[in-house]
Amino acid sequence: MKAIICDRFGGPEVMRLDEIETPTPGPGEVLIRVHAAGVNPVDWKIREGGLARLFPCKFPLIPGWDAAGTIAALGDGVTGLSLGERVWSFCRKPDIQWGTYAEYVVMSADGVAPMPANYTFAQASTVPLAALTAWQSLLEVAQLRPGQSVLIHAGAGGVGGFAVPMAKWVGARVIATAQAANHEYVRALGADHVIDYAAEDFVAATRALAPEGVDMAFGTVGGEVLTRSYETVRAGGLLVSITDKTDKDLAERLGIRCKYVFVKPDSGHLRRLASLAEQGVLRVPDIVEMPLARAAQALDLSSTGHVRGKIVLTIG
Repeated sequence: MKAIICDRFGGPEVMRLDEIETPTPGPGEVLIRVHAAGVNPVDWKIREGGLARLFPCKFPLIPGWDAAGTIAALGDGVTGLSLGERVWSFCRKPDIQWGTYAEYVVMSADGVAPMPANYTFAQASTVPLAALTAWQSLLEVAQLRPGQSVLIHAGAGGVGGFAVPMAKWVGARVIATAQAANHEYVRALGADHVIDYAAEDFVAATRALAPEGVDMAFGTVGGEVLTRSYETVRAGGLLVSITDKTDKDLAERLGIRCKYVFVKPDSGHLRRLASLAEQGVLRVPDIVEMPLARAAQALDLSSTGHVRGKIVLTIG
């Protein structure tokens, strides 16, 4: 099979398109013929060694955690899935080595589910990591409820683009940040208010909309933005971060709670997301399609942090 191979950590120069042996699924696993691989910021961070302290990384390494394709083979004991079925998967494994930037990928069946019937492979490949992150943060950890208020950073981004309509579906009041050019896009996703983070102080703007603070702040951006986001949360409210580790001392001083979320593969959640997609709750993000051979350029584009929607590698 063709695959993007990294033999060491580094920049675009460490990536090459090569031919390697097609893997075989073991017990409880499936072999997916990948038709599209979603590109996420975590992919270039892996390439540069940024996750080596969190996960064992082994070389040769194939990047990529998102895939949409068809089931090519089933390992022993797999039920509920069938050969040729159109599926999607968040293919994170205990070790980082065999990812989705390839014609085939093996994944545990408990991280694979049928993709939405109304989605193309390219569309489906944009969803798993980002939408699972939003689902697990908003609904599993924060348990967001109707009538609550939530601040979502980067509402036009990969995770934010799913978090905004998901929060609106729950019945929350949604405040999102985005650059001015993306305000109409984010409002169309369901945001009640959009803050121009480049022109406004987002803390002051959020407090003007929610004087006592929001019930939840969703930190999809790290650094100073995350640190200042603690100030937007009401007493007893919750800040959820998916980027940097949370500051429990700061949260305690402000009288709020904080949680760090690292997304997990979950076929049950993927099935729920497929249902939301088929109902039209989730909007397909803007997509930039690139061939597998241009994976290095795709990661460089992702690393700029200013992509509206998602980048997808098409693999035939």
